[in-house]
Amino acid sequence: MQENTDNNKPVVAVAGATGFIGRALLPALKSHCRLICLTRSAVNEEDSACGLDVSWRQCDLFSLNDIEQVLCGADYAYYLVHSMMPSARLTQGSFQDMDLILADNFARAAALTGVKQIIYLGGLVPRDQGKLSRHLDSRLEVEKTLGSYGVPVTAIRAGIIVGANGSSFSIITHLVERFKIMVLPRLMLSLTHPIALSDIIKILCYCLGRKETYNRSFDVGGPDVMTYQDMIKQTAEVMGHKPRIFTVPTILPFLTSWFLSFFMKAPKALVIPLVESLQHDMVAENRVLQKQMNLTGISFKQAVKMALIKDQGDAAAIKPPKVKKNQSPEKKVPNVRSVQRLPLPPGKDAHWVARHYSQWLPSFFKGLVRVKVDRDGSCHFYFSFMKNKSLLDLSFSEDRSFNDRPIYYITGGLMAHLNRLPHPGRLEFRGVLQNKHTLVAIHDYVPTLPWFIYNLTQAQLHLWVMHNFRRHLLLNEFTGKLREREGQEEGF
Repeated sequence: MQENTDNNKPVVAVAGATGFIGRALLPALKSHCRLICLTRSAVNEEDSACGLDVSWRQCDLFSLNDIEQVLCGADYAYYLVHSMMPSARLTQGSFQDMDLILADNFARAAALTGVKQIIYLGGLVPRDQGKLSRHLDSRLEVEKTLGSYGVPVTAIRAGIIVGANGSSFSIITHLVERFKIMVLPRLMLSLTHPIALSDIIKILCYCLGRKETYNRSFDVGGPDVMTYQDMIKQTAEVMGHKPRIFTVPTILPFLTSWFLSFFMKAPKALVIPLVESLQHDMVAENRVLQKQMNLTGISFKQAVKMALIKDQGDAAAIKPPKVKKNQSPEKKVPNVRSVQRLPLPPGKDAHWVARHYSQWLPSFFKGLVRVKVDRDGSCHFYFSFMKNKSLLDLSFSEDRSFNDRPIYYITGGLMAHLNRLPHPGRLEFRGVLQNKHTLVAIHDYVPTLPWFIYNLTQAQLHLWVMHNFRRHLLLNEFTGKLREREGQEEGF
């Protein structure tokens, strides 16, 4: 980190402060900065300040309004968030789309509140190896999205980070502890470039406020490049184990994922994307940033020894205030989050998609459903044979909407419970990745149907409707491109 010549310390917000990297980063920043630590858990106002230079703020990253409030006054921000785990009782949508909407929220809020720099910890991007895995492709999408609203982004791209409680490293240590004989797929012979947690923390701190790192991405890695299989062997050696390891030509990725999830007690949502990434060699090509820092790095074996000290960093950890019981009602309420990615036809925006959806839906259901649209853009959905009782009422929020992000709040209807969660239920249409896609997202929706019945009926119906609307927009996109080409030919 650069010397701070001002008497006032810079204010730094950390999204992901309670995660593996965030917990290690906070103590390293504390002496140089005033910290705003973001947590989704409820925070008591009287407990939110952990000293003069550290404050905890509750923030739901799916809420743009929340992020705008917590980033207010921040000079810089770290983005250490990866959304692989479910965020509601029912989560419909891929982790890539969840990651994308979170990053878009953060980037918009950072631009609105005047944040000077976002520092993002992503993943190494393999060169010339064909199609990326979903995990790596998502990391790259997040990196692009964070920089799409004008705030300078410094992207640190790393492979496996070796540290206590790291997800990938924990899977390795559990394998070594539990199995004396391992049968590994040839995927485990791919190259990887691990880096010690302490080295990552030094790099993240170094980049803070350094303008020469703005709008740049940097590959980082430790001094050792090895295969995943060698990484397991060296970890076993440090731990005092001698497993017999056999390599077989192929094991289907889903079988590997199932095995790790079942025997390691690791969530499938976490394991599957990581296993998919094994097909790539993950090596930092040019460690220019570490050369500037004169950071040779800690060897893999030494990093393993440090990570195996279970209480590493606990004494210096900055822990969030304890949450009192019954302060997180969203954990008890059967809520729904659904994020679906749709194509965006040429020359259109998310506002057009929202309006078009209200027109398309009645025609798709062929008279069974009707939609009433008010002058202010609000929508009311009915069964055609029920004239007075609406299924769902969506009030258009002009104050919170833009052409690339119209938002509707759920304000009534037979299908929705209201005021059960801290945030109101809402539907939004959002243009992302420079209007390449539209995300249609439902947040904090609480259905009135019994939960078991809802899962079997309305939840499945929503996915089916979105699938058909996606097909409709793809046809619209194809037709638009065809007309555009015909117009060019006529002009020629």
